[in-house]
Amino acid sequence: MAVGQLRAVDVMAATLARVREVNGALNALVSLASEADLMAAAHAVYAGDVLGPLHGVPVVIKDLADAAGFATSQGSPIFAGQVAAGDDAHVARLRAAGAIVIGKSNVPEFGIGSQTYNPVFGATGNPYDVTRSAGGSSGGAAAALASGMVQIADGSDMMGSLRNPAGWCNVYGMRPTWGVVPAGPSDEVFLHHLSTNGPMARCPEDLAVLLEVMAGPEGGQPFGRALEASDCPAVPRIGWLGDWGGAYAMAPGILELCEAALAPLGAVEALGPPMDASGLWESWCVLRSWAIAMGLAQIMADERRDHLKPEAVWEAERGLAFSGVDIHAASVQRSAWFACAMQLFERFDVLALPSAQVWPFDKRETWPRAIGERRMDTYHRWMEVVIPASLIGLPAISLPAGFGAEGLPMGVQLIGRPGADRMLLELAARHHAATPWPEMRPPVL
Repeated sequence: MAVGQLRAVDVMAATLARVREVNGALNALVSLASEADLMAAAHAVYAGDVLGPLHGVPVVIKDLADAAGFATSQGSPIFAGQVAAGDDAHVARLRAAGAIVIGKSNVPEFGIGSQTYNPVFGATGNPYDVTRSAGGSSGGAAAALASGMVQIADGSDMMGSLRNPAGWCNVYGMRPTWGVVPAGPSDEVFLHHLSTNGPMARCPEDLAVLLEVMAGPEGGQPFGRALEASDCPAVPRIGWLGDWGGAYAMAPGILELCEAALAPLGAVEALGPPMDASGLWESWCVLRSWAIAMGLAQIMADERRDHLKPEAVWEAERGLAFSGVDIHAASVQRSAWFACAMQLFERFDVLALPSAQVWPFDKRETWPRAIGERRMDTYHRWMEVVIPASLIGLPAISLPAGFGAEGLPMGVQLIGRPGADRMLLELAARHHAATPWPEMRPPVL
């Protein structure tokens, strides 16, 4: 956070003024607390000792996570209006560090799909063109950051849910090493190794502060791990994976922009596909559908199923039909990719890919049916570029890469070995010092 003489009440007043000014056009923030309560909370900052690095800082919580006193709808009419009695672990840590929760950020229904729309609150617009998508599932958070409503926000990432919207909104989003940030209390963490919570911000310094607050093992949750020290080399070796040898369909202009964005960081070497993309995709689709099915199993078994969007039903039906043999085969492929990736990290400090395969599309679309001449055979095939990190729990950060021909933003992913979170943050800081895109080109609303 920037150090200065601003009072918490001044920051909160400015925050609320900005929310009033732009949230109506963007629909990024939902379930907001009353202005009177938030100003009272800001005044109360001075009543006690300084709590921590976020003392008095307004923050929004993704509407998939519980924050006591706020509704957690998950974008679904099934849960709309249900107020959380307690905080998820990472939310409790934000409050303990002094943050003031002002509301929730909008999400796709159950976080499924990288397009933030749902039947409860509607669609979120992109600050760079309010008719376009802000991405997802952390689309509300990314739009709120880019438009200056908040300085920091939490997010979560299963299939690029931190990275895709960050890239589309010209901000930073980080998927930490799996286990660094604790999961929600309802997550089956022994089996569900695909999703993680993480930080979002407009600059790497704030991203690092937020991750430090969120990170660390949590009593009662398995597989927790602490942040490791950074071992960032002066000139990092960057393996540029591009479109994975043509396996990933890419809209025009994305590859060139993202590769050029890597130039200030280190020595970039273009790589061929390290292994067959189809095996990764099959493993991902099986494990993702299975994980979603386990979360939706009870809803699928009763009349609430009729309230689910088609993509959620499709995922759940597939996942419920898999056998133990199917899950095992997907895990074998996953393990093979992990072994391959670890060999790559003997040669490279980071791997790089675009954060998305298409530019922000019309927010009235549910998902892109094609990229160029290539038809998308599932609702999420256009997001395939994010799964190399997600499938094996690697840390990945989306950096602003610049803008395309239509004036829309794009991001580039840096992916590190397990535990390389602080190294990625250091690289992000170097990149920001050379090309501070959020400062150079903020949206005009």
